[in-house]
Amino acid sequence: MANKTNLFDVSRCTACRGCQIACKDWNQLPASIKPFKGHYQTHDDTDPVTYTIIKFFESEDPVHGVSWNFLKRQCMHCFEANCVKVCPRGALSYSGWGAVVHDPDKCIGCQYCATACPFDIPKYLKRLDIITKCTLCNDRVEEGLTTACARTCPSGALMFGDRDELMQIAEDRAKKLQANGFPNATIYGKLELGGLNKLYVLTDTPDKFGLPVNPKHPQVTVWQDYVQPYASWLIPLFLGASGVSFVTSRLIANKNKNKDIDKGKEVENDAITS
Repeated sequence: MANKTNLFDVSRCTACRGCQIACKDWNQLPASIKPFKGHYQTHDDTDPVTYTIIKFFESEDPVHGVSWNFLKRQCMHCFEANCVKVCPRGALSYSGWGAVVHDPDKCIGCQYCATACPFDIPKYLKRLDIITKCTLCNDRVEEGLTTACARTCPSGALMFGDRDELMQIAEDRAKKLQANGFPNATIYGKLELGGLNKLYVLTDTPDKFGLPVNPKHPQVTVWQDYVQPYASWLIPLFLGASGVSFVTSRLIANKNKNKDIDKGKEVENDAITS
């Protein structure tokens, strides 16, 4: 199957949040009620039962006054996903068409992936002791369907399809925006971290939408890089060293005990003779 992805065009988003509802509906996720904080954004971030949200960014300038930018936030499905690399149980893996999917049956809730993700996406579901995240509707795509969020979007801000085709659409759209009042319009996800399987057409620089300008993988891969490759001999070596340490400590303890006994006998003999 060819590599497929979602493309989100911020210039066409109306913040209807139909994608949020579609995601909840398809994945049968319960409501996650948050206290009202005086703004329209429903959640501060994704959570264990909310895989995608629309983020609101308010700005003001002397010419255009107050303006709003909206961004759909969810898993970025990196080509070189750090979460896949660090998972000790193989609970995270790549689908045959580009999504990073999660297997809850293999997950042990260690949250190593959450620490390793440069976008802070995996969230811990305490009730089941697992992490959760968007799977880019892998189950739908495997059956030849589009993602639930893209299927629902009424404004055409979300599209799903072949990544190369959507990349061409994104490039054309960015050029059109640059020529029509958005000189900083750009594509996000084309090159970041070696490529993301979630593409954005942005009307301004990434930081204006809460996206890292130059994302980097956190250095938390000690197990995979230094321990796991040598586990076949490191574990026996560790066990052997533990055994030697135990025997040595017992020998030293017995030796000291014998010394104490001999010393006690000497004191006792001295007392008798005196």
